[in-house]
Amino acid sequence: MTSNELRAKFLDFFRSKGHTIVPSSPLVPGNDPTLLFTNAGMVQFKDVFTGQDKRPYTRAASSQKCVRAGGKHNDLENVGYTARHHTFFEMLGNFSFGDYFKPDAIAYAWEFITSPAWLGIDKSRLLVTVYHEDDEAYGIWKDRIGVPTERIVRIGDNKGARYASDNFWAMGDTGPCGPCTEIFYDHDPDGSKGIWGGPPGSAEEDGDRWIEIWNVVFMQFERGADGSMARLPAPSVDTGMGLERISALMQGTNDNYQTDTFRHLIGAVARLAGQQPYANASQKVIADHIRATAFLIADGVLPSNEGRGYVLRRIMRRAIRHGYKLGLNEPFFHKLVAPLAEIMGAAYPELNGKRALIEKAIRAEEDSFAITLDKGMKLLDDAIARLSGDTIPGDVVFKLYDTYGFPLDLTADIAREKNLKLDEAGYEREMDAQRERARAASSFKSAGTLVYEGAETCFIGYEGLNGEGKVLALYRDGQSVSELKAGEAGVVVLDETPFYAESGGQVGDRGTLSTAAARFEVRDTQKLKGSVFGHHGVLNGGALKVGDTVKAEVSDSVRRATMRNHSATHLLHRALRDVLGTHVAQKGSLVDEQRTRFDFSHNAPVTADEIAEIENRVNRAVLANVPVTAEVMKYDDAIKAGAMALFGEKYGDEVRVLAMGQGDNNFSTELCGGTHVSRTGDIGLFKIVSEGGVAAGVRRIEAITGENSLAYLRGLDGKLKKVGELVRGNADDVDAKVEQLIERSKQLDKEIAALKGKLASSAGSDLAAQAQDIKGVKLLAAKLDGVDGNDLRTLMDQLKNKLGSGIVVLGSANGDKVSLIAGVTADLTGKVKAGELVNFVAQQVGGKGGGRPDMAQAGGTQPAQLPAAIASVPGWIEAKL
Repeated sequence: MTSNELRAKFLDFFRSKGHTIVPSSPLVPGNDPTLLFTNAGMVQFKDVFTGQDKRPYTRAASSQKCVRAGGKHNDLENVGYTARHHTFFEMLGNFSFGDYFKPDAIAYAWEFITSPAWLGIDKSRLLVTVYHEDDEAYGIWKDRIGVPTERIVRIGDNKGARYASDNFWAMGDTGPCGPCTEIFYDHDPDGSKGIWGGPPGSAEEDGDRWIEIWNVVFMQFERGADGSMARLPAPSVDTGMGLERISALMQGTNDNYQTDTFRHLIGAVARLAGQQPYANASQKVIADHIRATAFLIADGVLPSNEGRGYVLRRIMRRAIRHGYKLGLNEPFFHKLVAPLAEIMGAAYPELNGKRALIEKAIRAEEDSFAITLDKGMKLLDDAIARLSGDTIPGDVVFKLYDTYGFPLDLTADIAREKNLKLDEAGYEREMDAQRERARAASSFKSAGTLVYEGAETCFIGYEGLNGEGKVLALYRDGQSVSELKAGEAGVVVLDETPFYAESGGQVGDRGTLSTAAARFEVRDTQKLKGSVFGHHGVLNGGALKVGDTVKAEVSDSVRRATMRNHSATHLLHRALRDVLGTHVAQKGSLVDEQRTRFDFSHNAPVTADEIAEIENRVNRAVLANVPVTAEVMKYDDAIKAGAMALFGEKYGDEVRVLAMGQGDNNFSTELCGGTHVSRTGDIGLFKIVSEGGVAAGVRRIEAITGENSLAYLRGLDGKLKKVGELVRGNADDVDAKVEQLIERSKQLDKEIAALKGKLASSAGSDLAAQAQDIKGVKLLAAKLDGVDGNDLRTLMDQLKNKLGSGIVVLGSANGDKVSLIAGVTADLTGKVKAGELVNFVAQQVGGKGGGRPDMAQAGGTQPAQLPAAIASVPGWIEAKL
């Protein structure tokens, strides 16, 4: 039975039991900042289990994409070395939300596994476990299902505390929890296969003979902060069965990598490497990692140096490094997307729909890593060659990470293959030192954490820019005070305010807070916590006390310019997705009164034609002058209505939906709490002023609107006129005039190069006569003034030709830099190597270098030492001959 057939059969079974089949959620958990990746089938139902969310169904089933490669759930280092560890896997699960409980959950699991109509697994090879206090589950297995008592194992608190057990599950230190029951399969009942291991609860339980294939969790308690257990009013069920494990069982193996999906992928890897399938563990590593890589990219993650992107990069680079071990020294990893789509594309159409994007992202990372891998491996090999023990020093491990992008686990992987260990403590010391340097170098200074306990701030700034508010709290130097005096800087908390606090990329408002006797200049507005707004600034006159009522006035010009840029950002986001593709996802933004800065996922520079089309689309939306409306609704309702949620953002149960236009004339619909224009026409002219890369797979666009666009264009017009005057032309023919100047400059450069060549040839004739004889070998070692590296090489070639047989060393100083070159004729390279010679000289002038035996170049930073370095060459040559 294939993996695809098993997945379908599982879902068909639970569909027949009245379950709603729910699609897999993305690998990036929505509305859940507590998880790096979706790592279990129940993740998308967490809020349902805790009662914070309601669904139109009370029982569900799914096949969920999962990744465990970062944070607490990290199997990366074991992948490829065991039979069942994966970075990416699928979890089959059925769920009850206050509907059925233990009797039905157990019966469903047993029927699907053992019934001839479904999987038909031999009952005699199954064993079940229950929590040692769960007499109810024990009784169901024994009396209702009929499992012999010797095949029901009670598992106690085997992790050091009450309820700390392999058979007791908890969502966290507090909250829903409960016992679980697990089903195990015996892969070697008669011992004929020689698979070591014992049943759960035994000393040999970690072996491969007895393998857990299904876990059924009974959420029946609520654990309080004091450790107390209260029964839930609506007990629920959460189950999980790994598709890879059950596929292995049904396909007659206890090795997940021998299943059909992996056989297909490992076969593709083997063909690329020109090997037999399963020739080594590296094939398994690569086959596993292409699954995690492709699915993560399809769900919006791109390789980077932080967060989820960093974990993805670790996975990709580990796979690429294993490819090098197979002799795959050219980019290969991206070629595995096609065979992956062949085997899994029917179940997950995004693999086909986003195939081009996935391949492009992988190829870009392969090209990037290839540049650093060779250098890093040479550093590591040199360090290993110098080892006196079996531990690679922490400073070497850190340099591999910091300079060459080697994650710790990649270096550990290489070390393990060579039976070496890492000085992880030393590595952490280097990391701590780097963090301290970063903190010291940072210009950011925190005002400290302000302790505030009281009412939240009511934001009234959507309706207008003025209002009144009561002072709830005052802070000076981070400490709560009852009064601010003239000249003092501080923070003011109001019960109501029209000032927008920085959030969602939009900067905080500026303006004034005033009473009859006091005037507080607000220079920034920030959220202290939750919806408590802090107005940061300076009291310019009078005194301000807690309890005072102030008139709050937001700077009109600043806010309106900021709103124009923020609304333009929404239109820009939509235009980017329309022009570049739906893979574009926001990766960050900053909106103020000057411009909008928008970071987004994309693996190539945006072309001039694409920028023009993006500008056209935004400006067409501006000219349409459609209304901009906001509506507060339930998160799920907003998503169903087509609103775009920003990648990685956390949203509450209720969200603000910002729409620009309606129906066929809708230009953007996003979740956003920021302030915006009333109609798109208020934005004015939209102009992109820069585009560039900020990280691997992340681009940045900066754009301006309104009066800023007009000022920008006037500035360009003035520069154009100035250039026209300089080239004696005007705005109409300035480009032609500049092209003429460039062509003239190129011609002059050629003429200068030709003259330099003639001078070098003339100098070469004079220099050749200065060659000295060292044990029968001609040596010319000379210091030249004002000759660059290219001319040195030309001169060196000429001198070698004139000498016929000999050695040439030339050095030149230009400012604080030294250029060196050495040449050895072919008949002498067996005695003297140009690379060794030039390095000898370079070390004396603060540099290093190398090259071929017949020609090598180097540089240095100590020109004052050049004469002595050149003078030392004859002695070095004499010692070599």
